[in-house]
Amino acid sequence: MRVDLFDFDLPAERIALRPASPRDSARLLVLDGDATRDRIVRDLPGELRAGDCLVFNDTRVIPAQLEGTRGEARIGATLHKREGPRRWRAFVRNARRLREGDSIDFGAGVSAIATDRGEDGSLALDFAGDEPVELLLERAGRMPLPPYIAAKRPTDARDADDYQTMFAAEPGAVAAPTAALHFTPDLIAALDAAGIGHETLTLHVGAGTFLPVKADDTDDHRMHAEWGRIDAATADRLNAVRARGGRVIAVGTTSLRLIESASGPDRIIRPFEGDTAIFITPGYTFHGIDGLLTNFHLPKSTLFMLVSALMGRERMQAAYAHAIASGYRFYSYGDASLLLPDCG
Repeated sequence: MRVDLFDFDLPAERIALRPASPRDSARLLVLDGDATRDRIVRDLPGELRAGDCLVFNDTRVIPAQLEGTRGEARIGATLHKREGPRRWRAFVRNARRLREGDSIDFGAGVSAIATDRGEDGSLALDFAGDEPVELLLERAGRMPLPPYIAAKRPTDARDADDYQTMFAAEPGAVAAPTAALHFTPDLIAALDAAGIGHETLTLHVGAGTFLPVKADDTDDHRMHAEWGRIDAATADRLNAVRARGGRVIAVGTTSLRLIESASGPDRIIRPFEGDTAIFITPGYTFHGIDGLLTNFHLPKSTLFMLVSALMGRERMQAAYAHAIASGYRFYSYGDASLLLPDCG
């Protein structure tokens, strides 16, 4: 499909630079079949049914943004995907000043050797020393805010909390699963009281989620792989939800993409551990999920293509036009939408 079919005019002031406070006070646009409702996130228990199950991504964002030098050259690196105990694939700013084998000094006693340049221009970084890389990143790294936010303001101490979800437990992401940022213990308690369950899985979100689609046709776009895991017990519980007539509602496109990677035409969710580069566009048949709670995405992004696949492109274009006109806040720190393709 032509990528420009997924374009729309998004005023810059609609991109949120800070999250709502409290988190569950963010606005919620509900698309329930053909119905459209303006709500807030804490209304969610009333928008779902007893027996439904929300599925969260429990990945934890690491300080994956590094600034360093090679000689006189300033080098920036955003870690993308772990490839070994001490090796990370990274997108590197000013990479033309690096040759394979060069050492980058990131300060605080942290350095890495650049090697194995990829077709996409990325480099592998082999971190020196014996200390766990996680400790090195805590010393030298900072929170990797999305580019559209980072271009407007610097990262600060608030982001260390704001950019982690309440479920964050498994370190390894370089971007937050932002739909889950809206949830609070009080909201989870209200969902539990309404008979709405929740489960977790792990998908370590990579920096590729920020990359624009540069191709003119979706067939020519290449997704970057991300590592994820659904254990057998979780898969069994999710299948049991559907067997009882409940719905599996993914919280965030990362949860959705992993569940769909683990599902087949028989609509059974299976255990999964490994890489996924699933790219969902209109025409895709969903097997593992029955709905999605997600933030508002950017024009011509793979994520707007995904929600268009779930609800229909014209439906989503109209919904986003309503959201923009109504002052909804977009992107990682913005408001949320609940997408329920079947209203029965």
